[in-house]
Amino acid sequence: MITVSTDGSCLRNPGGAIGWAWVDHAGGSAAGGLASGTNQIAELMAVLDAITSHPGPEALHIESDSLYAIKCASVWVAGWRRKGWRTASGGPVQNLALVQGIDRAIADRHGPVTFAWVRGHDGDRFNEQADQLAGQAAREARAGRPTVTRLGGPATPATADPAAARTSTVAAPAGRPAPGGVGAVAAPAAGRGHAADELDVLF
Repeated sequence: MITVSTDGSCLRNPGGAIGWAWVDHAGGSAAGGLASGTNQIAELMAVLDAITSHPGPEALHIESDSLYAIKCASVWVAGWRRKGWRTASGGPVQNLALVQGIDRAIADRHGPVTFAWVRGHDGDRFNEQADQLAGQAAREARAGRPTVTRLGGPATPATADPAAARTSTVAAPAGRPAPGGVGAVAAPAAGRGHAADELDVLF
């Protein structure tokens, strides 16, 4: 199984420079930033790039400190899709392009994708690494140098389209074939990740 930690950063939420990152527990990472956005956008971008950068049949397990990103990707998305991408109150789904991109990426991936919540800033090695990379990417974007950087590869200019902010792939190691689909969410009943990020959507 491939395990990846994701994180997003927004220097002034909303509207400030943002950064996103993922760290593969077996090695490898990616990070990118944009001049403006929200913490929610950054978290979703990290999840989307983590999925598209790890194709193949091996199971992919994503750890995130954002309950919002996890629930968008694995809980709320089914109901939104059934309702024609509307919330329970009939309003539009926030960050729709990213949510739909994650939905498609999971559906297109041969191996299953599962999610687990981890507490942010609590000493988890890979979460801390992702947080540092996302923060650095946000600072670079604020300085007018938005790029997408992948471990072992050159930096590339960042796109202004969050849903398309992925420029290359990191091959996943070969593994046992498994059916595709979204797995269960493992999240503690109490506790939160980034306070500015969580659960402010109607679902």
